[in-house]
Amino acid sequence: MTPKVVLVTGVSRFLGGHLAARFAANPDIERVLGVDTEPPPRDLLRRMGRAEFVRADIRNPLISKVISTANVDTVVHASVTASPAGPTGRTVMKEMNVIGTMQLLAACQKSPKVQKLVVKSTSAVYGSSSRDPAVFTEDMGPKDLPSSGYAKDAVEVEGYVRGFGRRRPDVNVTTLRFTNFIGPRIDTVLTRYFALPVVPTVLGYDARVQLLHSEDALAVLERATLHDLPGVFNVGGDGVLLLSQAIRRAGRLNLPVPSAAVPTVGGFFRSARLVDFSPDQMRFLNWGRVVDTTLLRKEFGFTPRWTTQQAFDDYVSGRGLKPFIDPETIASAERGILDAAARFR
Repeated sequence: MTPKVVLVTGVSRFLGGHLAARFAANPDIERVLGVDTEPPPRDLLRRMGRAEFVRADIRNPLISKVISTANVDTVVHASVTASPAGPTGRTVMKEMNVIGTMQLLAACQKSPKVQKLVVKSTSAVYGSSSRDPAVFTEDMGPKDLPSSGYAKDAVEVEGYVRGFGRRRPDVNVTTLRFTNFIGPRIDTVLTRYFALPVVPTVLGYDARVQLLHSEDALAVLERATLHDLPGVFNVGGDGVLLLSQAIRRAGRLNLPVPSAAVPTVGGFFRSARLVDFSPDQMRFLNWGRVVDTTLLRKEFGFTPRWTTQQAFDDYVSGRGLKPFIDPETIASAERGILDAAARFR
């Protein structure tokens, strides 16, 4: 059943704003509300068309009034984020992710009009460790429960969403566990990481990375909203890239760093406001993470347009990343490092 009144959270960011724009372009949807604590950039606001921007904080119980007054029947919670902003960013990020979700779900629970909830989650709920399986399916849990950062927030968010589903079994709840986003238009920790001229990695590790093009992410969220597809779904592009392969494809220089020096290097990049890595993101760069997307294709009915490799290449070409150094020179240097390391084993 096509929703009539849709509320989207996090519209000042790429995903929420462009999703609201897609809904606004759909004539079958009567009204689109975009909620955030700050307005979207001017060009994104124009793109959103007839979507109405509501300046509201989902951590505040007043979000309940917004939902009830507008007779919202579908809520898309797209504001859960891994990108802290400013010196107190991580504290605010956790409040928005966890407390904001709690208040939003409480508001949905009170409203008899709400019939559908779509939640943007993350494959980070599976964690990253040396004991991980080759591929995670939706019924698996983490081998090491995330203890901090975005991954821990996502675990808590999903717990509250499951509780909401038990209290409101009449509501269709769809939880989407996205792999890391990539693309020429989206700005994430990972896109900034690969744009560095010299990319630090952890010596002795070469993570398997599974990516999802941002346009595929929008298409999945749109499909979940327009159709009744309850459940939990992994969402990622086909195939994987080794971290070293991705760095070479971007024309960057790989800088292997001993594990003991990683916090110092991470602190440097954070203080320079280049890339802000949380501990769970650092573990991801050690071990990587790959998810099974069988349910996405067979039950959800969606196959990503871009594979992991194609999505990454589109990011590189779309951003106009110029090779910092000739790719063959990089490959030769890496072979030299591996040969030297082998001699000292």
